[in-house]
Amino acid sequence: MRTLFAALPLVLTLAACGSGGGKPQTDRTEPTHPAETAHAEPDLVALTPQQITTAGIELAHPTIGRSGGTIEVPALLESDPQATRIVAATLPGRIVELRGNLGERVRQGETLAVLESREAAGLQAEVQRAAAGAELAHRTLARDEALYAKGFRPLREVDISRAAAKQADVALRLAREQVAASGSRGRQYNRIILAAPISGQVIARTAMLGQNFAADAAETELFRIARLDRLSVSLSVSPADAARIRVGAAVQVRAAARTGQARIRFISPVLDEKTRQVPVLAELDNRAGKWRAGEPVSASVSLPSNGDGAVRVPYTAVQTVESRTIVFVRTGNSFRAVPVSLGHRDGAMVIVTSGLTGGETIAAANSFTLKSALGASEAGHED
Repeated sequence: MRTLFAALPLVLTLAACGSGGGKPQTDRTEPTHPAETAHAEPDLVALTPQQITTAGIELAHPTIGRSGGTIEVPALLESDPQATRIVAATLPGRIVELRGNLGERVRQGETLAVLESREAAGLQAEVQRAAAGAELAHRTLARDEALYAKGFRPLREVDISRAAAKQADVALRLAREQVAASGSRGRQYNRIILAAPISGQVIARTAMLGQNFAADAAETELFRIARLDRLSVSLSVSPADAARIRVGAAVQVRAAARTGQARIRFISPVLDEKTRQVPVLAELDNRAGKWRAGEPVSASVSLPSNGDGAVRVPYTAVQTVESRTIVFVRTGNSFRAVPVSLGHRDGAMVIVTSGLTGGETIAAANSFTLKSALGASEAGHED
């Protein structure tokens, strides 16, 4: 195998020289048999994108420059506070209808529950009274202005009517705003409709049909709705480590055979009073829905590099085949086993002193499956 690989550049050079002058030979245009291709390229393993996914092979680029290391801390996934809303009872009453179930996806404005409330009926009655008072005040103003035009009313009385009409308008607007704030709407004056304030998923529901709320109830939360297409990764670090972290730094999130990439978006300038640690938040893309709010995870926060210019690859990308140290590089629809020389190990990374330029795409994880496929191919060639 070693002889074949060493002779491969010479074969390619001779083939290039032989094709430089004359017409191409007709037999070169014919399709090459797969066995001949495998024999000519013994260090290639052909895999389609689907096969790469099935095998769990992760693709990555080598890093250039010394990594500043990582900080390993436990973390907790939470729904994004900016994308979470609480739906609560706004007035004392009783739940007479429930529509929003736990885990259900809802749209903004969609009805979640209907409450029956005497206070709601009182607010609607106040709107009716204010509307009647405003109508009467405007009719009085119109009459006084007509009489003033004919000389039968003094201007002072017209000014009084104008002020009364303005006050009536303010009272009507206030009554309507109180009704809007309570959620009361519809033909039945004693009903309050609780609607979803945002589109998302119901992640908590304490409401029960027939449940009553008193005017002085300490807890009136009925639903909690959140958009879960992104999650917050909540972690705590020491003040010394916090000084080395930067906003935008990469965070690798791991849990139960899953990995994900997040980015630091907030580093608290204040220590937590209880733990005396620095709260840090990262944002995790969850559009695929593989993460859950409230899930404990492990977080690896990347620290800034020092720019030494060395090429580094994950240690999991390195394999040994017949005493050769190799890294599998993606080329077209195949992976090529490229011999490399290694320097010292740097945490989860290892320095490559020769064999890679840093611009390649490599098999960074689960590359042992490629090693197995390469070994099976070489065994077939020897036969």
